[in-house]
Amino acid sequence: MTVIAKEFDPIAFKETTRKQWDNAAQAWDQWGGLLNRWLGPATELMLDMTDVSRGRRVLDVAAGAGEQTLAVARRVGPEGYILATDLSEGILTLAAVNAIRAGYTHIDTRVVDGEMLDDLQDEPFDAVISRVGLIYFPDQLKALKGMRRCLKPGGRVGAMVYADAPANPFFSIPVGIIRRRAALPPPLPGQPGPFSLGDPDVLSQRLEEAGFHDIEIARVPAPLRMESALECMQFEQESFGALHQMLSGLSAVEQDDAWAEIEEALSQFEQDGKFEGPCEMLVAAATR
Repeated sequence: MTVIAKEFDPIAFKETTRKQWDNAAQAWDQWGGLLNRWLGPATELMLDMTDVSRGRRVLDVAAGAGEQTLAVARRVGPEGYILATDLSEGILTLAAVNAIRAGYTHIDTRVVDGEMLDDLQDEPFDAVISRVGLIYFPDQLKALKGMRRCLKPGGRVGAMVYADAPANPFFSIPVGIIRRRAALPPPLPGQPGPFSLGDPDVLSQRLEEAGFHDIEIARVPAPLRMESALECMQFEQESFGALHQMLSGLSAVEQDDAWAEIEEALSQFEQDGKFEGPCEMLVAAATR
């Protein structure tokens, strides 16, 4: 019997992604302190590499709840400006709330598909950043070309992505367990995902194809430090909407069993009463 593989449907993928982040928005925001400790150093490096400094205009694509947007606001000061965009209105609403709570009046938010940035070209930006967002765009090249058009000549783009799966077992192990238990096939050709830009050569090629030059890529260790494997499992269970989508074909009992196996597998990273999940990010920057 001939098996015909399904084709990747980018429109359906985007709609599913939007719903996932709408549903996970509150949980992701509540883990903001952890995100700052975990991804903060790599974020600061990305901002250094894109020359985000006093008075700059910055576009934050796939901003989520805006934890990194606040880091940009601190750097550019009230003379600067930040526009935070995201596909999910639910999570972007939290970014706006967080900006108000922090007392920042130079942050705006707008619901925008990261592949549809042409409407943002009224006044160009000094820098465009995307933290752990580009990997989930079905058309990464289109997104990067849009970012380039939003930049001033000589402006910088910055992106932060996961390195390959072996360098990120805190995430790749749960994905593997769920894929096996749910009998999911390998990702379809062209399908985005957490490790889709984990090869520095692939990431560099995407930037070059989009018209950027002076490409820099740095590997940054970003261990995920928590109290226990249980807490890590809870973080992923509450905040990683893609994992729930992968589990959706299983019964409630089967899903509970999968999460129990994930917790047990993650316990290998517990030592001396603490959890440290190996993680490595790639931080890239390039010039228009």
